[in-house]
Amino acid sequence: MSDPQTVYEWFARSAAIFGQDCVALEVDEEHLTYDDLRDLAERLAARLVAVNGGDAPRRVGLLAGRSVTAYAGYLAILRTGAAVVPLNPGHPPARTADIVKAAGLDMALADAAGAGAADPGTPLLVIGPEELAALRAGPLPEPAHRAVDPDDVAYIIFTSGSTGTPKGVPILHRNLAAYLGHVATRYDVGPGSRLSQTFDLTFDGSVHDLFVAWASGGTLVVPRRSQLMSPVKTINDQRLTHWFSVPSLITFASRLGTLKPGAMPTLRWSVFGGEPLHRAAAEEWQAAAPGSTLEVLYGPTELTVSCTAYRLPRSAADWPDTANGTLPIGTAYPTLDLLLLDENGRPADTGELCVRGPQRFPGYLEPANNAGRFLPFGHGEPVPTATATGTTAATETATATGTTAATAPPTPYWYRTGDRATMHDGHLVHLGRTDHQVKIRGHRIELGEIEAMLREQPGVRDAVVLAVQAPDGEPELKAAVSGDDCAPRRLYSALGDRLPPYMLPSRIAVLDQLPLNPNGKIDRHALLAELGRGH
Repeated sequence: MSDPQTVYEWFARSAAIFGQDCVALEVDEEHLTYDDLRDLAERLAARLVAVNGGDAPRRVGLLAGRSVTAYAGYLAILRTGAAVVPLNPGHPPARTADIVKAAGLDMALADAAGAGAADPGTPLLVIGPEELAALRAGPLPEPAHRAVDPDDVAYIIFTSGSTGTPKGVPILHRNLAAYLGHVATRYDVGPGSRLSQTFDLTFDGSVHDLFVAWASGGTLVVPRRSQLMSPVKTINDQRLTHWFSVPSLITFASRLGTLKPGAMPTLRWSVFGGEPLHRAAAEEWQAAAPGSTLEVLYGPTELTVSCTAYRLPRSAADWPDTANGTLPIGTAYPTLDLLLLDENGRPADTGELCVRGPQRFPGYLEPANNAGRFLPFGHGEPVPTATATGTTAATETATATGTTAATAPPTPYWYRTGDRATMHDGHLVHLGRTDHQVKIRGHRIELGEIEAMLREQPGVRDAVVLAVQAPDGEPELKAAVSGDDCAPRRLYSALGDRLPPYMLPSRIAVLDQLPLNPNGKIDRHALLAELGRGH
């Protein structure tokens, strides 16, 4: 039997097989079987269509958190044939408004918490506990949706943008189908498997959680946000068999003193991604979950969740030693091609990582963001020099049902990840960024976005934001500004109105002038030393 070609079909196939026999979703005290979740998604889909005037919407915002509405709503939006645009109730209203405008939403679906967090400025359907109960009690409606093509957009994730505006990354159904075709069978998921859901829906790691679970009859278990700060207790209390998170949650568990040998006996798989996994942290986790297989995933949002993987040998004695102490990010998935380019744009053993294949997105929602992100060459063609890269004449557009993505090169073109990597015994090792993008506890952050917002504030002449190692070994953001009347408290307040908490610097230093190097450019190394001294 061939794999489904659209995202909802992956879930619907499992619902047809497992029905009332398996639980698909656990949120607090709510346990929904596959039949229950499918029926609720169908009812929500009908409501969405009704609120949209009887027509299936094109793009729907999902302003919801860790609730039944959030997960049933995700499926419902897909069921209508629309693209899901996750919106985080915890983000500042101004940022949500920017995303709503950029995405061109027809409407939004919110749970009770989302409805109280922000006015998205678009028609809003609020489904709280009372509305859910009423939906379940009513008759099951006829399916209300438009036909979905593999080239339609399944979801749009907004990542940090260097210009101060979030970048929309549309992922097609065919991109996610290619991803699931590889990973859905990779982790031995089936009835009785209990998979964690640690990521917010605005983080594309959540897509892995949802559909790896639902592709094979597993149960998606959704911890409360507070429970994520105690990973070991959560894993044991919820009897999890599969865990997927950013590595920084290992640090939280270690600080609590809970990563004792054998502390997590139910775990069979432990997967980490979103930031480098350091060997010492992995060793501590492995000892606490001796029956668990550890794997590292790597991939930018533009390549559909992850594109490489490294499965650690069972014995830590067989783990590789790397120059930076991080574990490898492994090798490419079978359908993808990888390429490393040096500073001159030539293939090398160390350089910028470029990827092509069916998981590659079709281009940013704003076409201007495509500049410099693609390499215009295919199989058998000479690799261009760096001066020849960055623009393309070819276009590829998903035109069906109005869910059009931005123009971009066709599939043979490579996506430039902006990540540096090197080969180590046949596996890739991540070396950091080629630009000023960083990851803080799994969140991808363009430092330029924060800098741009600081420069917009009255009195600020210049601003630099850096990732500095905190006393606990984790990276944290610090900023330096220069100008007249730069009051840190006022700057914090201005940033807090527009940025989520993970993008706020822990310190804003006011300097008479930012240090310059002999070339007249801002000396980031000198700033790093200065900011690193003030914890």
